[in-house]
Amino acid sequence: MSPSLIEISSCNVDLELRPIEPSWIIEGNPVSRSHILSTSADGTASTIIWHCTEGRFNWYYDIDETIMIMEGSIVLESDGMPPKRYGPGDVIFFRDGAHAKWHVEGHVKKIAFCRKTNPVMIGFLIRVVNKLKRMFVSAGERRPASLLGAG
Repeated sequence: MSPSLIEISSCNVDLELRPIEPSWIIEGNPVSRSHILSTSADGTASTIIWHCTEGRFNWYYDIDETIMIMEGSIVLESDGMPPKRYGPGDVIFFRDGAHAKWHVEGHVKKIAFCRKTNPVMIGFLIRVVNKLKRMFVSAGERRPASLLGAG
């Protein structure tokens, strides 16, 4: 059975314990829990709900991750970026290879949109193929809608 083309989920789900790497913890005893809400067909993208209790820790990113804080607050700092507080509604993008120091104040709940990055050459080839597809689609054919416009 193939997966549904549209999946519905809720942010109010039971979260599973997902401990932070112990060597990354700077202060306190932060406890993190998460739940994967969706995964792309090719396995390179996912949407995750994540909750963490108070503490300070390092985080090293091996994927691109965009987060939106839903509850609570954090103070983030990184090389070249002074400490700054973020709270509900704030959106932050971490590139593959980024490092940040997190200070969770009380607790934080976020939704994360994660994507594994492709090597530069593969990304270039994907863009070329997509451009060629657009060039050969006749004006009368239905084209997929995109939040990024016609690009």
